[in-house]
Amino acid sequence: MSRLPAYRATIRPLTLRGTLCVLAAALAATPAFAAGDLEAGRKKARMCQVCHGLDGIGKNPDVPNLAGESPQYITRQLKAFRSGERTHAQMSIIAKGLSDEDIANVATYYSKIKVEVTLP
Repeated sequence: MSRLPAYRATIRPLTLRGTLCVLAAALAATPAFAAGDLEAGRKKARMCQVCHGLDGIGKNPDVPNLAGESPQYITRQLKAFRSGERTHAQMSIIAKGLSDEDIANVATYYSKIKVEVTLP
């Protein structure tokens, strides 16, 4: 049975350390998403219900469902509409009036809606 060269024994701890450093850097670079207030989000979502519904299900085929969507995704999209990075005739106007707290609350509310999929 052949014996592994001595340098192989030093690669594992260095690789593990390097992997941990990369993971720590990735976590540090990930934007933090504050958990919003569920009840405040429900109240603020009333202005969204015409298109997205209070149940988070889009009311026409062009409107995305928000129910059960990740709060990070909803937050990112609302901030993109607010900044002008993403544009839509209605959403750009609506998002401009939302504070960071409003966005966190709405994202929390829609993300907490449970969605059940049934197949025929």
